[in-house]
Amino acid sequence: MQALWMLLASFFFASMGVCIKFAAAHFNSFETVFYRGVVGLLFLWGLTRWQGVSLATRVPMMHAWRSLVGTISLTAWFYAIALLPLATAMTLNYMSSVWIATFLLGGAVLTQARGTPVREQAPLFMTVIVGFLGVALLLRPSFTQEQAFAGVVGLLSGVFAALAYLQVAALAKVGEPESRTVFYFSLGSALAGLIGMLFVGVSPLRWPGALWLLPIGLLAVGGQLCLTRAYARGATMVVANLHYSGIVFAALFGLTVFGDRIPLIGWIGMGLIIVSGIAATVLRSRTVPQVPAEEP
Repeated sequence: MQALWMLLASFFFASMGVCIKFAAAHFNSFETVFYRGVVGLLFLWGLTRWQGVSLATRVPMMHAWRSLVGTISLTAWFYAIALLPLATAMTLNYMSSVWIATFLLGGAVLTQARGTPVREQAPLFMTVIVGFLGVALLLRPSFTQEQAFAGVVGLLSGVFAALAYLQVAALAKVGEPESRTVFYFSLGSALAGLIGMLFVGVSPLRWPGALWLLPIGLLAVGGQLCLTRAYARGATMVVANLHYSGIVFAALFGLTVFGDRIPLIGWIGMGLIIVSGIAATVLRSRTVPQVPAEEP
């Protein structure tokens, strides 16, 4: 069931990416984040009442940190999706597993016992190098000069997504239900989007462009609930690796819906990122079994 939850989450997020690309013609990224958060808040408020889950929490600062890093990642990801091929934007965001490995590798080297040889971390280090090699291959053929900034933003979305996933695991460990976790993330998204709109402006809600906002919110909250449940029920290697199925879904959508064309070297780069992410997940579970960043 953990694997099925992650597959469903990946499909929801890829489908959301399709809606975002269509909505980008009518709304800026902050507006999309705001409406995504509002739809999520309404849906989750009803869901928590139906489940009998209280929204009161004993760890408000943990939710605040998860909302902050998650919202930064979300805004950057929405921006990248609007300007890049869908599969490229998804792949950059899904670099989160490689970034997590990078954080854990650095922490292990800094905190390891004096007598522990650093070379034991070499396999994990190599997977990180392969991941960044994949990024270089993916970005070089896929970007025009105008897309370079969007590529950097997309890469940063993966960094903050890694921080958000670590915090999701920490919240699950202290017993926070997934609906409450996603509710506060939606609240943070709505507030951040609203603040951003004060600076970049607000677009009018016009038919039919405004219709894309509803599925964005529903698909986002559905994907978040499925992802949170998959991690909360035990972040096994199979579950974590199936996260990359979102890239496959996005590639199929990009080819069939938008006619995206990525050169062969770009596909090789995507493949290296997927392989490195899977390898990093396996190796970090063996090399660094106790993850300080995930502790409550």
